[in-house]
Amino acid sequence: MTPKVAIVILNWNGRQDTLDCLASLELLAYPVDIIIVDNGSTDNSAMTIRQRYAHHLVIETGENLGFAEGNNVGIREALHRGADYVLILNNDTVADPDLIEQLLNTQRSCPQVGIVGATIFLFDDRDTLDHLGGLWDSRTATFRMVGSREKQRPEQIQELDYVCGAAFFVSKQVFDAVGYFDPRFFLIWEEADFCFRARLHGFKVLSAPTALIWHKVSSSFVGGKPHSTYFWWRNRLLWMERNCSFSERMRLLGRVLLPEIAHLVKIRLLKTLQLFFVKIFRPDQDCERKQRNLKQNRAALRGIMDYVLRRFGNAPTWVWKDRVDF
Repeated sequence: MTPKVAIVILNWNGRQDTLDCLASLELLAYPVDIIIVDNGSTDNSAMTIRQRYAHHLVIETGENLGFAEGNNVGIREALHRGADYVLILNNDTVADPDLIEQLLNTQRSCPQVGIVGATIFLFDDRDTLDHLGGLWDSRTATFRMVGSREKQRPEQIQELDYVCGAAFFVSKQVFDAVGYFDPRFFLIWEEADFCFRARLHGFKVLSAPTALIWHKVSSSFVGGKPHSTYFWWRNRLLWMERNCSFSERMRLLGRVLLPEIAHLVKIRLLKTLQLFFVKIFRPDQDCERKQRNLKQNRAALRGIMDYVLRRFGNAPTWVWKDRVDF
């Protein structure tokens, strides 16, 4: 029997990107069921998408549930409709017409395969890889990105610790075994957590060299924004709590995390003092860059504090704002 495939696309104020993505999916050679989840947009995305693509289902959440829970809404609907596989696809991507067949080919390559990632190129530099996913580095408590900004297209299937959530192909059996994304992450690290849970249940996580997409790479994360810094730090600690042994966490706390946090505190104090004196003695100097750097630092420390205080979900409002005068 032909497996039933559903594609879940999460949209949050990305109307044109989503329309471009849907236009590319119209050229897919494999039949799919497409579900668009509008995550509380304020740019009339849902109405426009319904007008252009009335044959697709649009679900409106009414609020920004984050990447994790927003996609969970679509995944549940896809499984309810009988999907054997769900492709979670970023709305700022454009797909190759053979994407689904190539993902299925890799999925069938081994009976233990549960999650397959696409080969992701940059939209604006179409021969350069974005990245495929990551391998956990316990020396630094971070993931080593595989294929990041490389020019050479991979030739073989690779087994990774996690694959990039921009194109995340998952079998129904994985959802049955491990559930869904943990909504506490909201944004960043959720796909790594999901992959590790799947691997604990015996599923392999592979990257498909012939399944191609092109990723615009959200401007929200280019150059490091305060909200991405906040989520990266908070969710890094949550990820370690969920996926590292107690002894590994204690080792990383002493050797990696405490020195990094101490450095953040030191920078915060020094930069705050520096900015204070600049404003007094050089009031004509443009301090915007210094303020932005200080806001990045503040976001990191707030993410750490919120983890300690068990405050998950969305970030504080100020983290999302462009203003730097605080």
